[in-house]
Amino acid sequence: MKNQKLEFLHISSLLAFVLIPLGGLTTDIYIPSLPSMAHQLNVSVEAVQLSLLIFMISSGISQLFIGSVLDSFGRYKINIAALVLFAMASFTIALVPDIYLIYIMRAVQGITVSLIIVGKRAFFVDMYTGQALKNYTSLFSIVWATAPIIAPFIGGYLQQVFGWQSNFYLLGILTALVLVLELKFTGESLKTFQPFNWERISKVYNTMLGTPDFTLGLLIIGFTYSLLVIYGMVSPFIIEKVFGYTPVTTGYSSLLSGVALMSGGLISKLLLNKPLFAKLNVAIALQVIAVLAMWITTLYTNNIIILIGFTMPIHLMSGFIFNNVYAYSLQRFTQNAGTASGLTGGGIYVISSIVGYGMINAFSVKTVHALSTVNLGIVIVLLLTILVFKHYSKARIAITD
Repeated sequence: MKNQKLEFLHISSLLAFVLIPLGGLTTDIYIPSLPSMAHQLNVSVEAVQLSLLIFMISSGISQLFIGSVLDSFGRYKINIAALVLFAMASFTIALVPDIYLIYIMRAVQGITVSLIIVGKRAFFVDMYTGQALKNYTSLFSIVWATAPIIAPFIGGYLQQVFGWQSNFYLLGILTALVLVLELKFTGESLKTFQPFNWERISKVYNTMLGTPDFTLGLLIIGFTYSLLVIYGMVSPFIIEKVFGYTPVTTGYSSLLSGVALMSGGLISKLLLNKPLFAKLNVAIALQVIAVLAMWITTLYTNNIIILIGFTMPIHLMSGFIFNNVYAYSLQRFTQNAGTASGLTGGGIYVISSIVGYGMINAFSVKTVHALSTVNLGIVIVLLLTILVFKHYSKARIAITD
């Protein structure tokens, strides 16, 4: 019996880590295909970028509320249903290439992805405690960063050889395979089901969102991730249309961006026991230096080396800051793990998509210098938010001590 429990725990944990990057995979795999999709669907660049925004908004908003559903009705059955619907939506996009149907299916993917990844993040809080929980939550953003590394790299080659539909066929096939493994090896992880009571749920949300350090943490991870969202949206058009490179080059560019993001998370993991505020001070200072250097340099010259060379340290610091504050936020309310997971994940997507899409349209980001200007503005806001976050976090720690 003990061996069976350990097998369930190990396999379930592995599958959870496989599914946690699904949101990023669903976004990033077709980034190199954006210019080709616009051409083949006979729509504008903005129309194709909107498919990214629809996914992120639907996923983000649904994550804000799905946590309480998972805390009341469990993780397993909802996860299975979501995997089925996600796979069906992926195949539909590939088989019926109509921009308006794509919008609908992207919304379906956003909602189902939120059900899947919120449940999987909450799984670790269900099954682990103490240092083990701290170790696992610190791995979340590292595992999550595998999507920006692998997805565009694969997507670039798929676009070059098979066309943009192949990206969605691959998403459908991979999800179907995981579904089979989930049915065979996993089960329900929630031990105590919370009554589904709107009054109680609203109080939980009010408590969380009324907690300054938690809300500021959401803003920090949202602003941090928006730097990657903006790069993902505009880099294919800069690299392929302005500089004249292929989708494969876009894939390699996103690969390097993803490596930088994951490296930041890994460094954060190595420094797990160092003081939080000391780490954030160094990281945000280095990020400010990087974005200022990029802005000044791009006043005089623009090429792909400049683009990637400055993007990597900026995203390295993003990964570092994100990982630290993300783990802090997830562990802030362990008694309502699903809700905290949903608010955290949803906050990332809602904030980053609004900031990202808004800045792209406000500044018409079609050059490297325009991208550097947007980066500079976001990092300055991020710096100010971190300063306020530190104030409230220190006050909370002082009270706790």
